[in-house]
Amino acid sequence: MRSKNRIYNDRLHSRTDVLTLANKAPEKQVRKQVNRNSPSFNVRQLAFSHLKTDLFQIPGVSHSVVLCLLCNMGNDIKRFASAKRFASWLRLVPNNKQSGGRIISSKTPKGKNAIALSLRQAANSIGNQKEHPLTPFFKRIAYRKGRNAAITATARKLALIIWNMITKTQDYLQPDTQLLYDRRKLAQVNNIKSRLFRLNLSEGEMMDIFQKTSFPAT
Repeated sequence: MRSKNRIYNDRLHSRTDVLTLANKAPEKQVRKQVNRNSPSFNVRQLAFSHLKTDLFQIPGVSHSVVLCLLCNMGNDIKRFASAKRFASWLRLVPNNKQSGGRIISSKTPKGKNAIALSLRQAANSIGNQKEHPLTPFFKRIAYRKGRNAAITATARKLALIIWNMITKTQDYLQPDTQLLYDRRKLAQVNNIKSRLFRLNLSEGEMMDIFQKTSFPAT
């Protein structure tokens, strides 16, 4: 890890003509856990001066993610017309193969990309947290497809957030957890209705199900 930080330091110092500190640092203070492997310079201020947005507002994004993005991409991220194309370049988008209108294979292309690797590490850390905004999403994917798929999907989410923040020069938008919960609840209710309709149950069978599953009145 220390050798990696030295590489980041050397590459950043070699680009001093591009990465210059801004006169004004981002106003909103974001606390990040500092350890012995953290760089000795102000990464947050450096990144803000170059990208014109504060990526440290994103929960789960560490110094290593921001440094990796600066060294390997920087403002070149704006060459991608959409967030999906950026995620596809990172090889974080599944390559769906269809036959007869049905998906028969959905595998993420293999490849070595330093930015994607750092995002995967951040996503893996998010999966171990309890109160992160993306933790419910991570656990939902992990339950259905396994932890590796959840790491890839969460890393893709982080890539989309980063693309929008840099290209649109906007702050991190905290997701509305209540709105997300209501949407998932509505989707589950519609799924139940659809399944009941396909079963073609009689009125008596429907009443029997509701009586057995309903909570007693208090």
